[in-house]
Amino acid sequence: MPALYCKNYEISFADGGVFIQKAGKTIYFNKRPVYVSVKTIGAISIFRDVPYETCEENTEGVSAQAAFTSENGSEFLVKDQYQVLEEDIVVKRTVEVLKKGAKDLGFQTKIGFWMSASENMEDYNYFSPGEWYKHNEYASPIAQGQQNDASYYWRKETYSGLPMFAMQNIASGETICLSRTNADVKLGSVDRIASENYVDPKATIGALGISQPKPEALLYTYYNADIRMPINAETDGLSIDYIYPGANGEIPAHAKGPVEGKVPMSLMRVNHPIEPGFPHEYSVSIYLGNYETFQSMMKDTWRHVYVRMKDDLADLSNEILFHNNMKLLTEVTNEYAPGVFGTPFAAQLPQFDPNSTSSEIGFVGQQTGIGYQLIRWGTMENNEEAVLKGKGIVDFWVKKTMTDTGCPKVWYQMAMDQFEPQPQWIREIGDGLEGILDAYVYLHNQGEEQPEWLDYCEKTADWLVQNQNEDGSYYRSYNYDGTMCMDSKANTPSVIRFLIEMYFVLGKPEYKTAAIKAGDWTYDNLYLNMEYRGGTCDNMDIQDKEAGIYAMFAFLSLYDLTEEDCWVEACKGAADYVETFTYIWNFPVTTPYPAMPFNKNHISGQSHITVGPGSADVYMACGSYVYYRLYLITGDEHYLDYAEFIHLNSKQANDVDGSFGYAIPGLVHESGFFCEQLYRGNYHWLPWCTFVEVDPVSRMVDTFGVYEIADAEKLPLEERLERNKIYKNWYRK
Repeated sequence: MPALYCKNYEISFADGGVFIQKAGKTIYFNKRPVYVSVKTIGAISIFRDVPYETCEENTEGVSAQAAFTSENGSEFLVKDQYQVLEEDIVVKRTVEVLKKGAKDLGFQTKIGFWMSASENMEDYNYFSPGEWYKHNEYASPIAQGQQNDASYYWRKETYSGLPMFAMQNIASGETICLSRTNADVKLGSVDRIASENYVDPKATIGALGISQPKPEALLYTYYNADIRMPINAETDGLSIDYIYPGANGEIPAHAKGPVEGKVPMSLMRVNHPIEPGFPHEYSVSIYLGNYETFQSMMKDTWRHVYVRMKDDLADLSNEILFHNNMKLLTEVTNEYAPGVFGTPFAAQLPQFDPNSTSSEIGFVGQQTGIGYQLIRWGTMENNEEAVLKGKGIVDFWVKKTMTDTGCPKVWYQMAMDQFEPQPQWIREIGDGLEGILDAYVYLHNQGEEQPEWLDYCEKTADWLVQNQNEDGSYYRSYNYDGTMCMDSKANTPSVIRFLIEMYFVLGKPEYKTAAIKAGDWTYDNLYLNMEYRGGTCDNMDIQDKEAGIYAMFAFLSLYDLTEEDCWVEACKGAADYVETFTYIWNFPVTTPYPAMPFNKNHISGQSHITVGPGSADVYMACGSYVYYRLYLITGDEHYLDYAEFIHLNSKQANDVDGSFGYAIPGLVHESGFFCEQLYRGNYHWLPWCTFVEVDPVSRMVDTFGVYEIADAEKLPLEERLERNKIYKNWYRK
């Protein structure tokens, strides 16, 4: 009986099936490994699977094959080659179309394994980067995993930061991870749009996920109602799958028409044509392990695939990009009414065509952070215009927005010179007050005092102390009278770094106490529970990356304050979670815009915004500095590798020198959707896009004296470790 061995697992072949065993016990199996789903002339997909007919050992491993005949007479020859490569079991599949049945149109095949331990979905945790964490209990309503009665949970691999899917048995810790073996996706047909069940001869994208199918064909109607038809097929419970070409579904969909019933769903399939001689080839890697926690499973499986699939580093200069970004911010900052300084809220590309002058103190607007950066850069470059505009921004917020309660308003319509009806978001407070404090500290260290700025910060810090919940948390937002507006507490870490920096400036012990209390709550809830949600003020209180990033900011600043290892542990946990939102691999996309960096540049470095929808943006640029600092603290070289990756690749959406046709060098689009290989989205600039690119670079220069992480690495380690104590000389008393 042929067998392969990988780590402490045995892969055996018997009776036409494949069995993965550990200590003599079968944990995963497939008695009928040759699965073919055929699209008929009725646009219905009918699946069936059969066992291997032959199975032989060879110099590479084990080869197996079987013939398959559809109900309508289409004939296929499926050949699989199993090979152990280091810690992976690699399955290379080749399918030869021998004959086309008159009533068949297209086909898919699948490599998958059934679970032996349990057929209950709730007995497993799931991990798909940016798509599925545990049971997606905090995810968007349109994310998979929140309904456990569907038959299929498949998602095209291009929706994930890495093309991988892992499932972990909660009781035993046993984990199986499937991933695409190589980053060799090609551009699909651009003369058609994805529909319910279509054929594309150029499709090279697979789908990953799980299924618990029944012996029936499943079709969703135009109204997103399911219709089922019994078929001659066998099923064995719950399986982890790689299906090729891919499929999206079952996914929650929008209701159509007057029919009411259960949650509407959709299922979209892509097929290869059934044409004699048509090539249908792909490769899947299987990674096995056992982990005590979901966090450790997520970290290890992600890092394992990361090494194999990581895209090349982008070729760009952060120094050139930084200075062009600062020139851009100087040019587009205006005085819209007497004393009302700021940048547009949004401007259309490729021209810089302003379409809104809303102004936010933080979050999407990042006005005070931009004000600080203009002051810093203008002072260093002797650019008086930048300094005056930067001071104008900070002065506007300080003089115009403080309330009687001691907490500022956060949103202003500059052109109409009046406040907008928004609550006091705790995320906005953290962003905005840090920007003002940074500006104050910078000028103080230059010998210039701005007492009104410090007073503004002190009033807000006092408000945070007085309004902290007993458990150390803060509400997501507040009304202008100081009462709770939204009862979620997940944004608590947003103000921790500000409180700590206020402690370093004023030395008031209550700021330190409040920061540690908030940190304790964040440790117990966000880190231990992986409850990173609500980080973006314009989304629901759902799981996202920005909540994780702000947890990193908080935990790292708490370590700077206390030097206690627990905060490093928590920062590592948040960091390991956050990076999984990033597109580490690359695949080709096409755009409808003649002036667009993605016409040439790669999409790697872009990152999911929230769990589920699939849209990605440039926000991960903000993290390179903190990941590099975390590397210096921990010595974990993966953080160094990832820090350099996002320090460069996240900026591939930027028209660094104007050569892509944007009106001003340094312009960058906000976000978009490219999972179907066609970019679409808001083709516009927002101020945060530039801020998150300049902020980590300015911090790198201030801390390590260089623009590139590769150049920082040239400094002696002892010097880097000493420089990493960033608050030692941050505020000169």
